[in-house]
Amino acid sequence: MKRLVFLLLIILCFFLLMDRFKEPPPLADSWLTTGDEQHLLEKQPAKLFLDDKQDLPTIYVDKHKTFQQMEGFGAAMTGSSAYLLEHTLAKQERNALFQDLFTDSGIQLSYLRHTIGASDYSVDDLGNPSSYTYADQQGPPEDPLQHFSTAPDQTVMNMLKLAKISNPELQLMGTPWTAPPWLKYGEHTYNGSYLNYTDQRTYEIYADYFLRYLEAYQAQGLPIDLLTVQNEPQFETAAYPSMSMNAAEQQYFIQNFLGPAIQDTGLQTSILAYDHNWENSKDYADTVLNGASDYTAGTAYHCYAGNPKDAAELQQLHPKKGIYFTECSGGAWSEDFGDNLSWLMDQVIIGTTRNWAKTVLLWNLALDETGGPTNGGCTNCRGVVTINSQTSSIKKNVEYYVLGHISKFVQPGAKRISSTQLPQLATVAFYDESKGEVVLLAANTGNSSQTFQLSESKRYLQYTLPPQSAITFTWKNAA
Repeated sequence: MKRLVFLLLIILCFFLLMDRFKEPPPLADSWLTTGDEQHLLEKQPAKLFLDDKQDLPTIYVDKHKTFQQMEGFGAAMTGSSAYLLEHTLAKQERNALFQDLFTDSGIQLSYLRHTIGASDYSVDDLGNPSSYTYADQQGPPEDPLQHFSTAPDQTVMNMLKLAKISNPELQLMGTPWTAPPWLKYGEHTYNGSYLNYTDQRTYEIYADYFLRYLEAYQAQGLPIDLLTVQNEPQFETAAYPSMSMNAAEQQYFIQNFLGPAIQDTGLQTSILAYDHNWENSKDYADTVLNGASDYTAGTAYHCYAGNPKDAAELQQLHPKKGIYFTECSGGAWSEDFGDNLSWLMDQVIIGTTRNWAKTVLLWNLALDETGGPTNGGCTNCRGVVTINSQTSSIKKNVEYYVLGHISKFVQPGAKRISSTQLPQLATVAFYDESKGEVVLLAANTGNSSQTFQLSESKRYLQYTLPPQSAITFTWKNAA
């Protein structure tokens, strides 16, 4: 009998010790933005995952089921954005804004896109509309690009350099709106038309144009990580710099000229196809990827027509190629903060990353109070921030908070992992192996509060998310 009691005591002590040394429950931090603007990327009290499962809709996260590796989040340093940053803000104000935009004390943007030459947001040193390329004047036959110069980009380069000082890991993407007009067919214009396909030397010269651009930026300490061949190649307009390029031509140019030229230089720049809307994208991108696979890293998309699921269809056809989301702009056509927050989180931040996007980039990083200065394009677009041209005050727009919900917490190198979607509650999750940390974004796109629970290692965290609101959770993964 004594032996039995002694044995029971030993067993009891064993279980008590096991319970004492059991893995402590994870502690989740969270940041909330609400549609009524009462909370703007505001840190909430930390909450524990507890052994308290409720009969609630449940979001399960599985770090063992991985998808794409993320490369970064950000916006476009257009000529207009760069002008406002350099000429409207005092040095102290500008440095403070860059700390907020590009460091971990703010939203830590990790990617910037810029325009190769002019776009519909390009201005001169006085803020006036300015259309240009890096070789507006044609040189002699032995060197058609003799007059090549990136000097018109000086303000843009200044601001890109300042951004890289704030975030040395910042990556860059370049996109042209037009080739030099003398390389175009028919009327030599910045606005519209297409390359002079009747002269095969056109493609050789244009590939050299890209190379000189890449080398010039590299020499300035601004290596270009991603390159798209043409912005919105299925659209041209007489209103601002633009150029059409069909899928067969883009495939031909990459495969026979641009791709080999970049490879021969040893530059580490990757080429992306397309760079236009989700809608009607599959055939175009499929043509380029099939015909120029050796030189094309993936496909770039914009948000203005279609659905992010269109990109997932292409990923199924080309699983080894990347999907990149490169442009979306808000504007005066939609001013309600809650509506914009819901749409951007659901379609752009969560929708694109759940459909394989490795980057999420918005359009203008900064615009003024009138949506300018512009160069013939959109007259009512909105930047990530608004810089008042008269007072130099800075307003953080809904796009700032939308980006911040992912850029501040998901660093390049993290991988998307499996997470449960619920009705009117969009989610996406990531795992950063270097930090052992899970990041979960959830957006309530409905008009009523949503109560749910997160599941982590058979422990649970309950939360009620207000209508038209978004939250980012982070926690150390125990499993």
